[in-house]
Amino acid sequence: MKYNQRFSLFIGFGLFAGCLSASGQVKQAKQEPSPPNIIIILTDDMGYGDVATFGGNFVQTPNIDRIASSGLKLNQYYSGAPICSPSRASLLTGMNPGRWNFTTFLDTKKHNRNAEQIDFLSTDAPSMARFFQEAGYATGHFGKWHMGGGRDVTGAPTFDQYGIDEHVSTYESPEPDPAITATNWIWSDQDSIKRWDRTKYFVDKTLDFMKRHKGTPCFVNLWPDDVHTPWVPRSGDEFNGKFPMDPQEEEAFKGVLKTYDVQIGRLLDGLQELGLAENTIIIFTSDNGPAPSFRGSRTGGFRGAKASLYEGGIRMPFIISWPGHTPAGKTDDRSELNATDLLPSLAKLSGVKLPDSYAGDGIDRSDLLLGKSSLRKKDMYWEYGRNDIAYNYPKGRDRSPRLAIRSGEWKLLMDSDGSKVELYNIIRDAKETTNLEASEAKIKKQLSDKLITWWKSLPKLPRN
Repeated sequence: MKYNQRFSLFIGFGLFAGCLSASGQVKQAKQEPSPPNIIIILTDDMGYGDVATFGGNFVQTPNIDRIASSGLKLNQYYSGAPICSPSRASLLTGMNPGRWNFTTFLDTKKHNRNAEQIDFLSTDAPSMARFFQEAGYATGHFGKWHMGGGRDVTGAPTFDQYGIDEHVSTYESPEPDPAITATNWIWSDQDSIKRWDRTKYFVDKTLDFMKRHKGTPCFVNLWPDDVHTPWVPRSGDEFNGKFPMDPQEEEAFKGVLKTYDVQIGRLLDGLQELGLAENTIIIFTSDNGPAPSFRGSRTGGFRGAKASLYEGGIRMPFIISWPGHTPAGKTDDRSELNATDLLPSLAKLSGVKLPDSYAGDGIDRSDLLLGKSSLRKKDMYWEYGRNDIAYNYPKGRDRSPRLAIRSGEWKLLMDSDGSKVELYNIIRDAKETTNLEASEAKIKKQLSDKLITWWKSLPKLPRN
């Protein structure tokens, strides 16, 4: 074969191979990235000041801090309510819990009637888990539920009716796990999984679920409950052999928090071993503030506590990590985020299309979760308490008025009859020490009018 012929064939083959290669590159470029896994770690009754990375000094929390070091920490994240049942409902539905007649924690039917609330979350309510399930996600719930079931409330909807494929939950649910519910209470000596191993059990279930569904995107609620009282740490030298300890003792709390952090580390390590860490969004936060304890130190200096609309009851630690997407080690002190924002924001990040009929109270803050700071351009509202029967806690200075609104730098609290008005510039006075309602009459009127209009828009149930 002549040189020119061989050269022509060589060039032709090279062009052909190049076209194949380019074609392959084009096809590869057109492949959509895999949807991220999502794990929402909702700690029960964890205060803003419990975690070391948020200034806590009870014990070192190196594993929770690991999430912050690889992700974004927000210092102005707000739960939807200052107590468990409504705060959880706000996160699941992306709506103010009062819209579904949640006003305080669910208890007996009598308590619920006195509180002017329902016995369980309606299945007509939107569900973040259901939206992700309908988009092809495997969905799991491992931990506390407290949105229906338990005590004398029977017939509450089962987990599958909220879009949850697999579940392991406590007695405050429609389908409690026998291993952790030998009795109808938070814990029992008869439980085969002891109180101090509860989070380990939930982490094991989470990792097993994700291992079995590897190749399918997973949405997981990991909602441990052991930071909630009673604190029952594993006995050992550090507790001088005392077991069980007085559940109100500070040392007992420290032991539980230390063990909890170890289990968060097991979760992170397990995701690495499964090869899932790089494409998993982890959110770490709390449902509401802590019970008043230890000289108020658990709230990080904020006024109030659990069941209070002061900052200590609703401003929570919040961390989000998604390697390669969230900025590593960044802290945002100014951008506000509400629990109701998580549903639309995570749907946007995951490519999950929400139904056209969905009308939540949250807004898409996905840009913020990816590190782009911005102020929230929508007011935030809270309600806690509709009468003096079921809402007599906390006492003293931590007891707040029953309604609150946060609008930009201002926060106003008052009762629904227009009394007990308190107004704070929450940026300059985060500890809510100086009531400006007398000197800022115009702002007081604007915000009180908004707050009463919002409260009147909520459905009301009669008290029997």
